[in-house]
Amino acid sequence: MSAFDSPAASWYRDSVAVALGDFPPLEGEARADVCVIGGGVTGCSAALELAERGYSVVLLEAGEIGYGASGRSGGQILPGLGTDMATVEKALGRSAARDIWAMSREAVRLTAERVERHAIPCDLAWGYLHAAVKPRHVRELEAFRERMARDYDYPGLTMLHGEALRERVVTDAYPAALHERDAGHLHPLNYTLGLARAARDAGVAIHENSAATAIRRGQPARVDTARGRVTADFVVLGTNAFQAGLVPELSGRVMRAANYMIATEPLSPEQAARVLPRNDALSDANFVLDYYRLSGDRRLIYGGEVSYDGREPPGLETRMDAKIARLFPVLEGVRIEYRWGGDVAITLDRAPDFGRLGANLYYAQGYSGHGMALAGLAGRLMAEAIAGQSERFDAFAAMPHRRFPGGPWLRTPLLVLATHFYKLRDRL
Repeated sequence: MSAFDSPAASWYRDSVAVALGDFPPLEGEARADVCVIGGGVTGCSAALELAERGYSVVLLEAGEIGYGASGRSGGQILPGLGTDMATVEKALGRSAARDIWAMSREAVRLTAERVERHAIPCDLAWGYLHAAVKPRHVRELEAFRERMARDYDYPGLTMLHGEALRERVVTDAYPAALHERDAGHLHPLNYTLGLARAARDAGVAIHENSAATAIRRGQPARVDTARGRVTADFVVLGTNAFQAGLVPELSGRVMRAANYMIATEPLSPEQAARVLPRNDALSDANFVLDYYRLSGDRRLIYGGEVSYDGREPPGLETRMDAKIARLFPVLEGVRIEYRWGGDVAITLDRAPDFGRLGANLYYAQGYSGHGMALAGLAGRLMAEAIAGQSERFDAFAAMPHRRFPGGPWLRTPLLVLATHFYKLRDRL
């Protein structure tokens, strides 16, 4: 058995700092203003925002709070989307794209505000590097910096070369990088648990191990579980990669992608200073990118690789270990203590998919690896829309989305083929 096979094991699970107590499964009948499905950042954020507005809320989670990507990811807190803003401009125009960019920056601020307001112990730290792997990346990153300053009034990006770059990441692997001061990283599971705790304290009834098995449309709507049901005026769907046919209209709009992570043993202060001396997070500029950061106890948390067919890529452990060895020879002999994987949801154009079905079913999904901050904003925007102020939610919902081509049987093989193409391009 591979070390990546256990769905529950991760360093995050072994370093939980937020005590929640038990959230029993739903039994029998419940009535609420809003039923939220999904206990990740999207669902917990929506539940918290709605409860603070005076709505009664029941939150249903199929497993444990933070079981999905919200509790297993790289923990990057970034403005922007999983796609370039040029994608949004092409679909909606420059003015709408600027509004969406501004809201993505709000998502980062909202994350920081919640960490402070609710005293969430999640090791929030600031500073992020977008690293070039080859010369064409340098040109692309510089063009991106210029465009964001010119078209989006965003001065938060600084190009680093040579010693200026080595002051932040001590490796010879990158010819240059963009430093982003308004981005950062945190412990994603503790953050998600902190949101759930705040939602509980605001009056949300949370039920773990309560998978939604059916949504009966109507006014009110009804959400069934194995042992109960919730009748609610509104339903919020925050299941992301785990929608699994619950809403047929959304089938094929996102694809599940497995990503893989490892955590070393804690580094000494001297070792950490020879890896990421300023405690920045980093991702490279490849299409199938790698990313890493230091944890609060100075472990190197490293992620990358991808699988779309549910099978672990061959040679995964060896390949990931070799990447760390090439980047940081100083870590020779440092043990890898944890290995885990998790599923994210991607859309065809990598832009998030927000929308409503009928008058009372709202959803947000498909963050495409860019969801830790944006999912928190999605929860706020859905709460605003339910409260009758839908303009900001509608700005995101206006993005057109198509199903992945190929139908149920060919979508995954076609996506695998496309990914192989981009992996080959990454090597050129």
